[in-house]
Amino acid sequence: MFDGYDSCSEDTSSSSSSEESEEEVAPLPSNLPIIKNNGQVYTYPDGKSGMATCEMCGMVGVRDAFYSKTKRFCSVSCSRSYSSNSKKASILARLQGKPPTKKAKVLQKQPLVAKLAAYAQYQATLQNQAKTKSAVSVEGFSWGNYISSNSFIAAPVTCFKHAPMGTCWGDISENVRVEVPNTDCSLPTKVFWIAGIVKLAGYNALLRYEGFENDSGLDFWCNICGSDIHPVGWCAASGKPLVPPRTIQHKYTNWKAFLVKRLTGAKTLPPDFSQKVSESMQYPFKPCMRVEVVDKRHLCRTRVAVVESVIGGRLRLVYEESEDRTDDFWCHMHSPLIHHIGWSRSIGHRFKRSDITKKQDGHFDTPPHLFAKVKEVDQSGEWFKEGMKLEAIDPLNLSTICVATIRKVLADGFLMIGIDGSEAADGSDWFCYHATSPSIFPVGFCEINMIELTPPRGYTKLPFKWFDYLRETGSIAAPVKLFNKDVPNHGFRVGMKLEAVDLMEPRLICVATVTRIIHRLLRIHFDGWEEEYDQWVDCESPDLYPVGWCQLTGYQLQPPASQSSRESQSGSSKQKKKAKSQQYKGHKKMTTLQLKEELIDGEDYNFLQGASDQESNGSANFYIKQEP
Repeated sequence: MFDGYDSCSEDTSSSSSSEESEEEVAPLPSNLPIIKNNGQVYTYPDGKSGMATCEMCGMVGVRDAFYSKTKRFCSVSCSRSYSSNSKKASILARLQGKPPTKKAKVLQKQPLVAKLAAYAQYQATLQNQAKTKSAVSVEGFSWGNYISSNSFIAAPVTCFKHAPMGTCWGDISENVRVEVPNTDCSLPTKVFWIAGIVKLAGYNALLRYEGFENDSGLDFWCNICGSDIHPVGWCAASGKPLVPPRTIQHKYTNWKAFLVKRLTGAKTLPPDFSQKVSESMQYPFKPCMRVEVVDKRHLCRTRVAVVESVIGGRLRLVYEESEDRTDDFWCHMHSPLIHHIGWSRSIGHRFKRSDITKKQDGHFDTPPHLFAKVKEVDQSGEWFKEGMKLEAIDPLNLSTICVATIRKVLADGFLMIGIDGSEAADGSDWFCYHATSPSIFPVGFCEINMIELTPPRGYTKLPFKWFDYLRETGSIAAPVKLFNKDVPNHGFRVGMKLEAVDLMEPRLICVATVTRIIHRLLRIHFDGWEEEYDQWVDCESPDLYPVGWCQLTGYQLQPPASQSSRESQSGSSKQKKKAKSQQYKGHKKMTTLQLKEELIDGEDYNFLQGASDQESNGSANFYIKQEP
């Protein structure tokens, strides 16, 4: 644990006696350098680049400030004393941890040490600023206060495989020790101290400085993946001062021994933790990449869009025909709603041809291997057929699971699904689900799991019974064996907090809670909002994130809605969250008339299977006009 610390001098300025009042502690290893001056404790590296250690008194400081060309001594006095008869005795005393000579103590005045520390910190700060950026906080909302004041628990990072560190979080848990900035200090420079994790909430950790025992007075929350959180030993390796908090500064006279006892056998972050965080936040999607994405106004088809920006793996896509670049759509790079150029043609999916006949300068097609892979299926045997009934999450009202019908079977396992009783005559509100999608279910799923099934609009024979409905419509249920029955050990529990995308306005990420778990299906509630805005989401959805994700990536988090804000918007439409920004229009139900009128504005095409990628964005001769 102490790898990286170098030889040290004894902590003695507050006591002239070798007898200690604290309980007996283990011997101090010689690789924890601590310099104490006027009650202050500093830790510096020994022999690091830009630093030097006085061979006489043991003082550590900036090399350029040392005496002589060789920079072996901190002053003329130490240089002369080194060659005197006291040379051997002084060195032996320093190595044994005994008090330095009076002359050495005079040389270690507070202003000089503070200036040296400030200079070292200044240099480090310049380097850090060039490598990292500060996290974004949400004004008026604190996850830490929200969780602490309500005794909430948060979903662990390991539940989110698509999130940074989701697959390499390791054993980070309570009692892990880290080095963090010491905010309880009056020094003019940034100093650090060791703290232990008291509670974890996603990426956020409640920390307590070492030495406070059961005193929570200075406990604080921080993002464990932040640039100021380091494994124990980082200060020594990086030349940063290690100073105990002012509140407990005089609690112990031998801080070195205290730390050795407290840290021996304790866990800390891996040495390469910050590197892993950085690597896990590198994303293959780049601006100017072209993709096919669902048309937010007509879910039955896709359109070409261009990646405008990437934040934490989330893409802001701008539809290619948007001249002012405001017609956009947000989704994660692993979303099932985006595909490579040519995907629609390859499976026979509807596609809105772009008015742009050639790629704009700098735009290029996204490599197909970057998209989320779907499970391969065998359609040669028993398979889904048009007209089969099933249950499906309504993509336009994600709080409901509805009676649905397979309207078209596409290639590669994709299906076009329509919600019974609310379909447009031309099928313009059909939605594409893969056969392995966790958003479609066999007939009877809701009844078995005590979920309210939404019957077809206008269906009056209630309560709804599948047996009667199948007989009345002359339909058959899709075979149960064709549905995805895999249930991963996801780790979610009812009541866990997280950050979730409002899929009705997908640019927004909100404070949310898991309220129900049905196998792999999660019921997500947006804190502060009525249950009618809840959403059914798969446990592996890329639209769910750990607490602290927005702060880590710099994305704006929507805090819980207050009662006053809800009441002030009570007269607004119930199709979306009223208090949120109206700049982005999410999916919403539209009448058949609206859909037909809007289809006049942009022609809708169905690809001939076998057409080339060039044809999918070129001449209309290679398209067939889509029929209802």
